[in-house]
Amino acid sequence: MSEDSIYIARNSAIAARALAGEMMVMNSADSTFFTLNEVATTIFQAADGKTPLSEIVRDHICEEFDVDPQQAQADARQFVNELSAHGILLVSSQPLASETI
Repeated sequence: MSEDSIYIARNSAIAARALAGEMMVMNSADSTFFTLNEVATTIFQAADGKTPLSEIVRDHICEEFDVDPQQAQADARQFVNELSAHGILLVSSQPLASETI
């Protein structure tokens, strides 16, 4: 999958709460718990299933944080891979319909 064709969405079956600028995320199916930093929280909140990951990084991460675009893409992809492995984020090569999220 190319970076331009990665779409991410939050799994509706997980619990997430914002606290002091960080997001606490838990998947009750496998009892995994993550505390997301500010950058990861930004990606997580922008994961609408309709916006490509590359656009989220360009428009949110690179705009809000002083970060190299290539490094931001690589870090975002690693973050998405980790959370998708735990079922917290859904990943697709095409936009995700709201009924699948």
